[in-house]
Order: sequence, then C-alpha cells, then structure tokens
Amino acid sequence: MAERAGWAAIAARRIEGLERRFLASGASVVVIDARATLAEGLAAARQLSDAVQANGAALLFLVGRREASAVAAAFEAGATHYLAMPFAEGEFAQALRFAQRHAERLAGGHRAAAGRARLVESEAMVWRWSPEKPAKLALSPALAQASGFAEEQTELPRNVAQRLLGRGGMRAALHAVARLRQEGGVSPFAHNALDGRRVAHHVMWEEGTIVGHVEPLDATRASDAAPRDPLTGLDDGYGARRWIEGRIAQGQAPILIVLGLSRFDMVNAAFGRPVGDAIIRSVARRIERLAVGSGARRRLVARLAGAEFAVGLPQPATIEEAEMLAGELVAAIARPFVAGEHVVNLTARVGIASAGGSDAGELLRHASLALADAREQEPARVRVFELGQESRRAEDRRLELDLRLALDEDRIEILWQPQVAVASAEIIGVEALARWNHPVLGELGAEALFAAAERSDYLVELSRHVQAKAIKAAAAWDGELAGLHVAVNVTAADIAEPGFAERMLAMAAQAGLIDRLTVEITESGLMEDLGSAAELLAQLRSGGLRVAIDDFGTGYSSLAYLKALPLDTIKIDRRLTQDIAGSARDRIVVRGVIDMARSLGLAVVAEGVETEEQLHLLAAEGCTYYQGFLCSPPVDVRAMETLLNRSS
Repeated sequence: MAERAGWAAIAARRIEGLERRFLASGASVVVIDARATLAEGLAAARQLSDAVQANGAALLFLVGRREASAVAAAFEAGATHYLAMPFAEGEFAQALRFAQRHAERLAGGHRAAAGRARLVESEAMVWRWSPEKPAKLALSPALAQASGFAEEQTELPRNVAQRLLGRGGMRAALHAVARLRQEGGVSPFAHNALDGRRVAHHVMWEEGTIVGHVEPLDATRASDAAPRDPLTGLDDGYGARRWIEGRIAQGQAPILIVLGLSRFDMVNAAFGRPVGDAIIRSVARRIERLAVGSGARRRLVARLAGAEFAVGLPQPATIEEAEMLAGELVAAIARPFVAGEHVVNLTARVGIASAGGSDAGELLRHASLALADAREQEPARVRVFELGQESRRAEDRRLELDLRLALDEDRIEILWQPQVAVASAEIIGVEALARWNHPVLGELGAEALFAAAERSDYLVELSRHVQAKAIKAAAAWDGELAGLHVAVNVTAADIAEPGFAERMLAMAAQAGLIDRLTVEITESGLMEDLGSAAELLAQLRSGGLRVAIDDFGTGYSSLAYLKALPLDTIKIDRRLTQDIAGSARDRIVVRGVIDMARSLGLAVVAEGVETEEQLHLLAAEGCTYYQGFLCSPPVDVRAMETLLNRSS
C-alpha cells in the first residue's frame, strides 16, 4: 500500500538489529504492523523509540480491530501516530502523510527535513546507478569509505561493482534489478561481502535512478570500542546514549542540551558537500571549545545526526547553567564560518532536558521535543522540556487523528453568533463558527479545531467543510432567519488555493446567498501577498460577495494597505475591544482604527463585546456593529430564532 501511495518502502521482517537497520535506511517514517502480533509490535516500537525520537522521525503503529484499546500502550512504547482497523488504502496513505508532516515539523519544516534527509543519506550506505550513465556507479561517502575507497571517490566505474559483489552477488543484483523493472516497489537481495560479512541491498527506483540501501546483516559493534562520529571525531549517538546511561548508573541526573542548525541544507545546496562537511567540523570545534573549555572534561560532546549535536552536563550542573551554556552556543554558532573562499552564516536552536528517570532514551526524547518546540516557537532559540510536554504532544497527535475521523463522519457542527447594530440593537447578521463535541475533551471551538488541522495537512479540507456546511444551512432558512447576512471565515491557506474565488462564488450562487454572504479573512492572511490578495478580493466583490478583515488591529493595521484592498468591513480584534474600558491610550487606539475605517467608507464590527461599558464607549467612538457575549455566545439555529424574536 505504501508503494502504491508513492512511498519507497524498505521491509524489515526481523526484530534483531532493528534500530541499526532503521538508522542505515535514512527513513523519516517507520510503520509497525501489529495487527496480528501486538506483543511483537510493541517490542519493536520500544526498540526503535530512541532512534526515532533522536532522528526526528515518526512511528506509525497499525493495530487490529480488537486491539484498539492498545493505542495507549503503543504511544508509551514510542509510537507517534496510530491507525486502527478497519481502514482503507486512502486512509493509510493519509496516515503516512500525517506522520511525514510530524517528522518535518521536528526537523523545522519541509526544506529542513529534506536537507536533513540528504545529510543522513550522505552518511548512510547508499549506491546509485542511472540507466542513462550505465558505465558509472555512485557511492555515498560512507559506502565508499567502507568499500576501501577514499571518501571523495564517490563516482566509480561500474566494473567496481563486480569486484565488490563477487560473482554470486552480481548475479543476485542483476535479478533484483530485473524484478524492479518488472514489478516496481523495493527489490532486495543479499550476498557475502569481501570480508565475509552477510550484506543486504534494498533496491528501488528514485527519480529515474536505481538506488540501493546497503544493510550489514550481521554487523556487531564492539562494546568496548569508543563510538565516534567519523566526520567530526566527536562521540556519535551511541556514544551519547552510553554516556547518559553511565551517569544514571552512578545515581546522577545529567542534563542534556541538543542543538540543531537551522536550514543547513541550504549550505550544501549553495556550496556543495565538501564545504558543508568543513562547516560541520568547524561547528563541532566551537561547541567542543565552549563545552569543555573551562576544564569540564567529564562533559559529553556528540554529533547525533546530520546537523544536530548534543552536550551532556553531569551533576552538579543546573538547568540555569545549561541555559547559560545554550545561549553561549547559539551566539557562537551565529558568528560567521569560513570554509575556503566561502563565508557562511548559521543560526541554531536548542532544546534542554534533565534526567528524571533511569532511561537514556527518555532524556534524548525530552531534549528532542524541547528542540522541536524551539524550532516552532519563533523567535525563541532555547527551550527547556517541561513535565507534561510529552503527553501534550501525544494528545495533539490523537486529536489530529480524531479530527480526521470527525470530518469523515460529518461530526463538526455549526453555531451562529449574532452581529448587532449598535444604534438600534437589531440583529442584522450572524457569523458561522465551527464546534465539535469531542467524546473525551468535550466541546472544542474553531481555534482548537483549526490548530489541530494546521498541524496536519488538511487545514483547507476542514475550512471547506465548515464553509460548505454553513452555506448549505443558511440557504435552507426561512422567516426572519432568511433576512440575516451570513459571514464565513476563510484562511490564508484557502486563498492560496487555485480557483478559490470561483469555488466560493459558485457555492454562494447555488445557495442563493450572493447578496447575503460575507467572506472574513484574517489580517495576517492578507499580508502574505498583498498584490494577489487584492486581486482575489476584487474578484469576490465583483461577484457580489462582501469582504471583511477579521481580527483587525493585531498586525500591520495600516491605512495604506487598507486603501489597497477592496473591502466592505473591518472587524476590530477582541483584545482591542476589551481594552477600550482601560486607559485613555487604549481608547485612542480604538478611535484611530474606527476613524481609519470611516475615512474609507468601511463598516466596523467590534468583536468580543462583553459589558455595557464596552458597548457604550464603542458607540461613543462611532462603531457601527458589535458581536460578543453581551448579546449572545455562539448558539444553534433554534436559539438563534429565539434571539431574533426577542430582538424584534
């Protein structure tokens, strides 16, 4: 199923050496099929958990119909996502996309994730062969070095393969390539290497090139060997884990700092891998000098993967000391790096965690979660892991999957909040707001729903669902309801979709709401591309719809950009509305917004009005309409009819 959805799948049917095989693959998503063997699936998840977390990957856990209650155990074992039977192929593909988005977020976005994948591949055992250049075989630097060539000898004559594979291995390789040409997917083969080790190759098509991922099947790591990163000479991920385990075994609670370079893929893309490697080595030296420069020789300094490093502080170090060192590390990375003729500027983000238990994997996981938060929460550069953060992320992931199911089963409801004329107290319109009664969390509003959808890849789908449901409901109204104006919200992602204006106009026309429908767009959504936004809004207005800016006053709030946009209404953000009863300065700000709107002939709606005092002050400043709990919270259509009867 994964291959039919466009993914390259590498099968691992044995649990032995699973962590090593995952790291060698460079995969960003792990799928564990536990539908028939739950205990083995949980054991595999526990074995992979540390590596998945440390490498910013995702783990999708498949459970059977009768094992749905085991989801909590799967999350405890290290799963980041789950899918329970029965599910269709499309749902499986969607779950894979959710997992991929999760891995991208941990890596700092799609570009960073792609760059990290390239870094991982450069250090993995990978070969490439193109039918267009049949005489050449390309090896990753790691595979070249392991095969006895210099690290920079990555493009070699094809006949080298015959020497490396041997006669039996070459025959197996040709059969695997033939199977690949006929069947697609992944075609594995195995052979004995020159040193006698058993080696497997997972062969697949990738953008017109045949790619092989090499997996040593019986490789062992000497327990007494010092694990080192070959590029920097620092400890590697195994060494970091062993250092942590050693401190915990001594009864200590070490503190771990995980540092990630931001957008390092751009360095490799712009200057090439040799320059990138030189920069990585320079970064390692700067980190090492700061971490152990004061004589703290017992500290850990390691390169975990790609452009991520770790610094471990033994007792009696404190979180405050770790934060101070983290700040120094960020500042050191911000100083320019010189590699040959090139000057490169970098930025870094840092996550910090303190050991609270007896598990090295848990400490690595917590520090990685803090790093992911630092990447998401601009401009913060350093984040400290807090208790409950891991469970909150697990809850977020469950909510994303639950919301997907709620969309499929049409369980998102529409409530309506009245919009009231300030002068007459007459209800003249309503805003459509999404609500969902979650079976565990209770009622969730639009903010929580859209935040969950944005963390996944179905924000536009949720938005379209709410818009269509609201317009369909309003089209069926009669009596006093049929005279109300209806406002629906659209997101920046909506207006970026090709054909958005045409779709919205067609939906409004089919429902008979052209002269009653207002489209509300947030100020920040418009500012991303002002020129395109102006064209789109003009298209909506020329088709008969009204256009409002939502949450006005929290962003740019400029007369110049208001003049550039074809608008009918601005909606004052609730925070400004509620501040109007504060200081004279607050009232001046609101007055300025209202005066700006009036000078352009725009109507003004104040959001979040809760008290008579706020309404009185807004009226004195010339506000036209309001909505908020002073009139009513969002209500269903029956309660809306009752409010209309009282208003009239």
